[in-house]
Amino acid sequence: FLFANFNSLLANQLNFNLWLNNFKLTALETGISQNTIDDVLKNATYLEKVIEYDNRQPEFFEKTKVYINKRATKRAVSQAIILLKQNNSIFDKVEKDFNVEKEIILSLWSTETNFGRNLGKMDIVSSLATLSFDKRRSKYFTEELLTLLKLVDKKILKKESLFGSWAGALGNFQFMPSSIKRHAIDYDNDGYIDLKKSKHDAIASAANYINKMGWKQNTPCFNKVNFKKKID
Repeated sequence: FLFANFNSLLANQLNFNLWLNNFKLTALETGISQNTIDDVLKNATYLEKVIEYDNRQPEFFEKTKVYINKRATKRAVSQAIILLKQNNSIFDKVEKDFNVEKEIILSLWSTETNFGRNLGKMDIVSSLATLSFDKRRSKYFTEELLTLLKLVDKKILKKESLFGSWAGALGNFQFMPSSIKRHAIDYDNDGYIDLKKSKHDAIASAANYINKMGWKQNTPCFNKVNFKKKID
């Protein structure tokens, strides 16, 4: 059994390497510089764990009540109040600029990364490459990886910051590369976007994302639906 697993992993890695060589040609054809391609992808490798995590996301197997109760806790509320006091000037400015309530941003910050405690330590280049290589959602993740390379190539993101979740998301609010491209902001005006260490960039980018999605301040965020039949 162990020998079979080893052979399977070896085959995946070899096939992945072939895929990666073809991907590099595709990246070059889209206008990404050879230097960025070589630098960012030089350590990209197949990560079997990423496929396991993808098949077992909590949103897929936890019941709604369990999922919410794990995340909407008194401890989270207490921490949010502390962080709001510590960063009140940022939240006030962001709320005014993007018309998104600070409580909504804090709620998302808590849910996504436990207020920055769980940013993820995985090499998101390898994560995205693994998911691109995998057949199930290859097109989506290939586009995400190409977008990530372009962001580095344009010096919007630093290569050193490319560590995050197993799915390739980055920063305090877990932005995928396409979300960074569309919605992330250099709010502190230091020349690049840092969604990890810069609270200005992270909070403003989250608010901009929500605003662009159609958020209306001081209006309900959901509608109640009554079913005729009982549904589990």
